Amino acid sequence: MHFFKTPKLFEFLYPAALWHGDREKKKIYLTFDDGPVPEVTEYILDVLSDLDIKATFFCVGDNIRKYPEVFKRIVEEKHGIGNHTFNHLNGWEVSDENYLKNIQLCEEVLCHNSGIDQIKLFRPPYGKIRKKTLRKIKNEYKIIMWDVLSYDFSPRVTADKCLEKSIKYTRNGSIIIFHDSTRAFEKNKLIISQYIRHLKSNNYEFCKLEDIYSQS
Repeated sequence: MHFFKTPKLFEFLYPAALWHGDREKKKIYLTFDDGPVPEVTEYILDVLSDLDIKATFFCVGDNIRKYPEVFKRIVEEKHGIGNHTFNHLNGWEVSDENYLKNIQLCEEVLCHNSGIDQIKLFRPPYGKIRKKTLRKIKNEYKIIMWDVLSYDFSPRVTADKCLEKSIKYTRNGSIIIFHDSTRAFEKNKLIISQYIRHLKSNNYEFCKLEDIYSQS
């Protein structure tokens, strides 16, 4: 089953997390998970630059370690960055202690390579995190979930369906997930530009997630 639009029940289960922005404002929060990855992230950055918009990248710490120059470009082009654990861990399958250590390890490499001071954002891989773990980090991090999932990573979802559903469910304040991963690359080459152009033609503004907190 594919939940392109996040069920309200999920929001109820994790009320401390941010699932969307202000529904009264025509702003969209475009996010990319799992990078940085050479060629893939670079392609997406080219599209964002050509279309003059900003996004937020939730980065895997080990990928930052392996590809610091790609990560550096995300920072230099002034996109938002967030913590996605060091090893893309499933928070339901590892101990609380190891999960917290993995978040911290990602934060260290992220800070070392970014050289900037910003609001600390965290997105749990797969959206899976124990409530007790969330309680331990919610004072340090802004926990970011989503209300639209593109399924760009799924071989069972065509590019056309991915684009159609992503557009259909995006509305004021939506936080949408795409992926700068090898698995999603071929599909995103077909849809990312179309998605952005469609929303821009309908007068939506693309913003970084940190803008929500800096303006509050």
